[in-house]
Amino acid sequence: MPKQKILILDTTLRDGEQTPGVNLNLSEKLEIARLLEKLGADVIEAGFPAASQGDFDAVKAVAYTVKCGVAALARCVPGDIERAWEAVKHGEKPRLHVFIATSEIHMRHKLRMTRGQVLRSAVESVKLAKSFCGDVEFSCEDASRSDPAFLYEILAAVIDAGAGTVNIPDTVGYSMPGEFGALIRGIRENVHNIGKAVVSVHCHNDLGLAVANTISAIQNGAAQVETTINGLGERAGNCSMEELIMGITTRGDNFDITHGINTTRIYRTSVRTAHLTGVPISVNKAIVGANAFAHESGIHQHGVLANPMTYEIMTPDSVGKTESSLVLGKLSGRHAFADKLESMGYSLSQEVMGTAFVEFKSLADRKKTVTDEDLEAIVSHHLNSAPELYKLDAFQIQSGNRIHAMASVTLLHDDELLTEAAMGDGPIDAAYNAVIRIVGGDWPLVSYDIKAVTGGMDAQGEVTVRVRHGGQTHTGRGLSTDIIEASVLAYVNAINRGYDRR
Repeated sequence: MPKQKILILDTTLRDGEQTPGVNLNLSEKLEIARLLEKLGADVIEAGFPAASQGDFDAVKAVAYTVKCGVAALARCVPGDIERAWEAVKHGEKPRLHVFIATSEIHMRHKLRMTRGQVLRSAVESVKLAKSFCGDVEFSCEDASRSDPAFLYEILAAVIDAGAGTVNIPDTVGYSMPGEFGALIRGIRENVHNIGKAVVSVHCHNDLGLAVANTISAIQNGAAQVETTINGLGERAGNCSMEELIMGITTRGDNFDITHGINTTRIYRTSVRTAHLTGVPISVNKAIVGANAFAHESGIHQHGVLANPMTYEIMTPDSVGKTESSLVLGKLSGRHAFADKLESMGYSLSQEVMGTAFVEFKSLADRKKTVTDEDLEAIVSHHLNSAPELYKLDAFQIQSGNRIHAMASVTLLHDDELLTEAAMGDGPIDAAYNAVIRIVGGDWPLVSYDIKAVTGGMDAQGEVTVRVRHGGQTHTGRGLSTDIIEASVLAYVNAINRGYDRR
């Protein structure tokens, strides 16, 4: 008898974008959607169309672009549901996902509704959604803190109203694995018509238990799980897709299920999502972190050399973390460069390929060997780029431990070179002050992160900054072997993205 396939609904574009500081533009959302489709996600929750025009446009564009299921989230409010349908109706596999809170604390203090009112709203909303779309999902927000008897009642009612999927969220990451599994088991045993619907779960990571709770739910009958790449999401994030999938894959002896995820695409999807969101992957992150397959202890190194399975329960290849034998240097040509990028999973336009090749050649003049990480950084930078309203032309820094730092910066804007100078607490602060004098406005720095792309004295520095402007946070990235240049490039990139959103 074939194993049941667990369905993967990925909500990186909706819940994942609610990660503090993450603000994706339309092209970035479309790129993540394509990555998720190639990865094998069954459904992509693309956003909350009623939230803003930008969210509506993004959900609509994703629905047009991918062939897998695309879900739009809506409150149990007619206007939300109608707006969500407008966004996904032209997709190949549209889904409407409606939700309402069912816990006493949410109903009393947030909704100010009685149980009867919540029940009626849920049923009427599912019926409305069903009149538009054949695929309707219903979520009981804060289900893990809800009265199970009320859950049974409302789930039976919405299934009768047309919901084909019922989702049980651990909205605030409150549950322990045993009790969350018992909640799912109780639903399957006490909702008389549960056989007509797919039971889904959506777990948050406030206590670090999102993956464990999701696994417990699967073992108790959940047939759909809601995840994000790298565990992105509000507060401490959501169930990490890569951790869940590799848990199921590696410990298949504990599960009578299968999945449709192509695990060899996990690493590239994770790294690319990290670049696009500006949220770096922790070095000790399971599955995809830099140290996930690193061994420093002599005992461990000896064991791995003798047999990798002594200390590796999965291989780097299994998640797509591979190193090509094709080494690039300053004598490498365009064809070798293109072949290398193709082997890394990139399919670039001729314009982006040409720009990236020029930057690669410039880097190769300064480095003996250009690594996969270098190429990843170069390509990611060019795929991320916002329209260059301002472009760095030149900068000059004076700095030392006994003088005030001073910077002169020249930016190209509308074919005009604009130069300003400023002082600061250090060279980067001075350069940023000079940039502000050119562009005008208020662009306070929220965060600044720098990392070396590879080891060695000639490593590229990759800088990620977040700035506030117009009530929003904008992420910028810069890449150079000179960390001050990378820092200025990142700041200017963030400003360009801020203007691009107006």
